Amino acid sequence: MTRTPHSALPHTPAPAPATASDPGPGAGSDRVTGPLAGLRVLDLATLFAGPLAATLLGDFGAEVVKVEHPVRPDPSRGHGPAKDGVGLWWKLLGRNKRTMTLDLSTPGGRDTLLRLAAGADVIIENFRPGTLEKWGLGWPELSAANPRLVLARVTAFGQQGPYAHRPGFGTLAEAMSGFAAITGEPDGPPTLPPFGLADSIAALTTAYAVMAALAGRDRTGRGQVVDLAIIEPILTVLGPHPLWYDQLGFVQPRTGNRSTNNAPRNTYRSADGRWLAVSASAQSVAERVMRLVGRPELIAEPWFATGSGRAAHARELDEAVGGWIARYKAQEVIAAFEDAQAAVAPVYDVRDVMADPQYAALGTITEVEDPELGPLRMQNVLFRLSDTPGSIRWAGRPHGADTEAVLTELGLTEAEITALAKDGVL
Repeated sequence: MTRTPHSALPHTPAPAPATASDPGPGAGSDRVTGPLAGLRVLDLATLFAGPLAATLLGDFGAEVVKVEHPVRPDPSRGHGPAKDGVGLWWKLLGRNKRTMTLDLSTPGGRDTLLRLAAGADVIIENFRPGTLEKWGLGWPELSAANPRLVLARVTAFGQQGPYAHRPGFGTLAEAMSGFAAITGEPDGPPTLPPFGLADSIAALTTAYAVMAALAGRDRTGRGQVVDLAIIEPILTVLGPHPLWYDQLGFVQPRTGNRSTNNAPRNTYRSADGRWLAVSASAQSVAERVMRLVGRPELIAEPWFATGSGRAAHARELDEAVGGWIARYKAQEVIAAFEDAQAAVAPVYDVRDVMADPQYAALGTITEVEDPELGPLRMQNVLFRLSDTPGSIRWAGRPHGADTEAVLTELGLTEAEITALAKDGVL
């Protein structure tokens, strides 16, 4: 796809990954590589869905400038554990982004953002509907500054409808989508995930939506608005629940680790106390599991021939599989399943992930040098491309670390920058 011609948003050469003696972005001499090199993104969003979408774009070469309020930075900087006062989540979420401060609610902030927008390809924001418009930064103003701009608006409930102006987070989407209703044990309460599931799904969707809008721009020459409601992508990944209800009146109940569609499907404890997950979605795999655990006679039962039939007899199948696994150590179980070409996996915590040879072979966890904290191990870019791979060029930068550099490259003089700082814009 074509890029916006170089104009107001500064193009920054890609630095080598930052080290303890490296001042960070802007110090290197090599140009950014990756399939999105030259794509310019302004990340105005906070917390997780919008910022993570910008991270995904940055991982594959987009030049991302993170714009934060001068005294109220992105709250994700303070989420979760910190080391030496530095939030670790931000190191992941803020990677490959330059950081600057700007109070968009001020005239100076508005004017500066419009100058930045004139040279950008994408803006990602998650303010409540009407907030940008209140500041004179709505779509009419932004598109007038740059007709090729794509504006991605990521909110809990979207830009219209009776809930549009409500505050909202991913937790509400996990509740309202039906996810929590089907998660947990049958006799227990609905269960929310202990991490930002809906936000993360929305981030992936936003990155896809941005690329779709840019592809559309290649055909029309015009940018457009992406309206993404966090309540929607998680509903899509839940599968055919609306179809089932529409056509059959079926409402999926909570089933714990079991499935209403197939069996055996559960977690089982080995003799050495490790939990193992077994899935037998395919008929052939279900048959292999039954032969492995010494219950081949069950394969001949009429109900065994379908996933739903096996699900209706999940208790019997669980007893057979669970009883067999309980007699052996986890590694013995895994080896036996592998020999039988049946599907099993250990239930990992993060310690196991960091030591697993398959993750190591894929390079899933990589090390990044950081000027503040030294070497950091974190998730690598999301997928591998054979010819134009992504990369992590630096971890999350301090609040406002690149403000002066970005504004100088934008064409502001030292006196203008000083005046904006004096007025509280920066």
